[in-house]
Amino acid sequence: MNITLAGQGKALARRGFIVQVITAVCLVVIVAVMFNGHSAVSAAAGALISILPTSVFSWFAFRYSGARKNALVAKSFSQGSKMKLALTIILFVVTFVGLNAAPIEVFLAYVVTTASHGLAMFHYGTKNNDN
Repeated sequence: MNITLAGQGKALARRGFIVQVITAVCLVVIVAVMFNGHSAVSAAAGALISILPTSVFSWFAFRYSGARKNALVAKSFSQGSKMKLALTIILFVVTFVGLNAAPIEVFLAYVVTTASHGLAMFHYGTKNNDN
């Protein structure tokens, strides 16, 4: 089956998103069982700070495709990067100011969820694209 480069990128981003969500849910459940509800909410917030901006970036990155639209692709990619950074900062501020979240749980969940996405990109990006 012949899949376009943009189609491969979208599939890879989708797999990364799924891995992030599964990692986040597992992490929040573990924190909830081991600690308390406030820690679980803090971990959930940290995971969402990783997941939401990555999803926004992926949407911007794969909005356009094709050689004729390369200027739009570059512009959209740049906008996605800026939106991801801005959204990450805003979500951290809201989490710490609005939720009074526990910093260790927030940062732990953020780092683990972000790392899971990066590892998923590496794992699925290096696999043979026959599936």
